[in-house]
Amino acid sequence: MQLANYKTITMKSLLYKIALFITLSLSIQPIRACDLCGCSAGNYFLGPTPQFSKYFIGTRYSFRSFNTKITNDNTQFSKDFYQTTELWGGIKISEKLQGLIFIPYNVNKSKTDDGDKLNEGLGDVTLIGNYSILDKISLTKENAGLTQQLYIGFGLKIPTGKYSINTAEIVSSANSQPGTGSLDYILSTSYNLTLDNWGLASNFNYKINQSASDFRFGNRFSGTAFLFRTFQYNQNSYSPTIGLLYENLKASELGKSKIESTGGNAFLGAIGVETRFNNLSIGINAQLPITQNISDLKTKINLRGMAHLTYSF
Repeated sequence: MQLANYKTITMKSLLYKIALFITLSLSIQPIRACDLCGCSAGNYFLGPTPQFSKYFIGTRYSFRSFNTKITNDNTQFSKDFYQTTELWGGIKISEKLQGLIFIPYNVNKSKTDDGDKLNEGLGDVTLIGNYSILDKISLTKENAGLTQQLYIGFGLKIPTGKYSINTAEIVSSANSQPGTGSLDYILSTSYNLTLDNWGLASNFNYKINQSASDFRFGNRFSGTAFLFRTFQYNQNSYSPTIGLLYENLKASELGKSKIESTGGNAFLGAIGVETRFNNLSIGINAQLPITQNISDLKTKINLRGMAHLTYSF
């Protein structure tokens, strides 16, 4: 996001690069046997984006892992490992409006009681427009710099990704595809507050999913809040971060009927660090669940992680 007229590297570097979290995935109950999880393309998550003056371009990598077992039957299982390598960029269209693009490549691996499975390919491209409601810099009584920002956004997830499902196992095969086959809508808002070298970054997204091949992933809400502290060294900035993530996924549907044991919610904790060298930003973070109830406790979220390299100008 743009930070208007920042005077220091500290104020310019951190608001939208704190928590790069994509893709907490929730589960789907298949028609038969295993592949319960499939926690991939249907649950795309758009996190905060970096500050930039006019443009930014970069890449980020994330992984997610899950274990799934049928209740009271350990012979039916799925161990899923999903990876996304993404090209992202942004352009300032006007003083208050910016456009963003996200182009993912997904690699979805599963080890199940039916054997190993691999699906990979271009994912669904996402386009976002963000509008600045509030962008204010002021001073406290102690002459500390206080900054507040509020943005709202609307986006489209375009069905550019590979989506070739098995009609005999439509639910389980839909989960593991690089794309979802549907045009989906994203509503987002973010509020950020900084006081000198301390800051709080929050972001909320709601994704409205449409149907493809008579199957529809449940709508998804995501919220994040991250606390960070910036340290300066040799004109570079280093920012340790700690935060919380909450995600809720509604039940998916086949035809007009809700699918049993789909959807759920989870709280996660995250820790990471962001660094900035002139216009180049590097970040890494790890996320672990605190509480979770996914697919009626049939699926367990394991470690997630992300790293990014971004150039702003």
